[in-house]
Amino acid sequence: MTQKALTPRATTELALLALLWGGSFLAIRTALDEVGVLSSVAWRVVPAAAAPWLWVVLRGHPVPRRPRVWAAFLVMGCLNNVIPFTLMAWAQLHIETGLTSILNATTAIFGVLLAALAFRDERLSLRKIAGVALGASGVVAAIGPGALRDLDLRAIAQLAVLAGTFSYACAGLWARRMLAGIAPEVSAAGMLTASALILLPLALLAEGAPPRSLSPAAWAGLIYSAMAATALAYVLYYRILAAAGAANLLFVTLMIPPFAIALGALARGEALAPNAFLGLGLLAAGLALLDGRVLAALRRRGPTAT
Repeated sequence: MTQKALTPRATTELALLALLWGGSFLAIRTALDEVGVLSSVAWRVVPAAAAPWLWVVLRGHPVPRRPRVWAAFLVMGCLNNVIPFTLMAWAQLHIETGLTSILNATTAIFGVLLAALAFRDERLSLRKIAGVALGASGVVAAIGPGALRDLDLRAIAQLAVLAGTFSYACAGLWARRMLAGIAPEVSAAGMLTASALILLPLALLAEGAPPRSLSPAAWAGLIYSAMAATALAYVLYYRILAAAGAANLLFVTLMIPPFAIALGALARGEALAPNAFLGLGLLAAGLALLDGRVLAALRRRGPTAT
């Protein structure tokens, strides 16, 4: 299967998507200063659920009516929104936004492993095994072996982020198996709607109504996370997916951390330890191996140079 070319327009859109998602970590952390974890996640999902439906209507996609499809949307909403959003929001109370974004890049590592277990056409090659091993070493470096030994609250928060990325990877497998043939925009709309139906009553029961008087910064964080980092980002995601393909979308996971790290440093004075940057570098190398194009380019240059 040939991979689509990464055009200048697609590259610009990838950078914009990375900026939107990179900013989401700071936006959510800012909102968490004044609202609870579940409330912040509900605020992110509920307003965002309407935007994809507008896109579906404008594109003329049929709306699914079968209960089986909506049950699949419900599971997808839990795996791709409810579980990871909640885990990562809680984790950001205890670790830096930049570190959260670095660990978020492990979604692709889990995705490769789970796909190899679930699908015959996704078997692990030596290149993929090397990429997974390199990425895993990046995770250990970013977290720090000492943290895994002590298992304090900070270490648990980092493990919570990894659990969230594992849930993201499970969502990818679920979508491939259960939502095949459904337009991606329809899947996004159904998933977000199902997530909203879960999160809204859950947040109200667990944390009550959000405070009536929030600071402008908290409101900005909530609005950004819902409309920019979720609604707009999903539309942009599927636009890039159609134009550039899934392989090129892998690059966005590497482009997110620099934005998140810079915004966290500027807005909250966060400073990451050197091991976090070492982990990011190893993760980047592992993802490059999984993608395979860098290695293929080096092989093509070899005989020419000789």
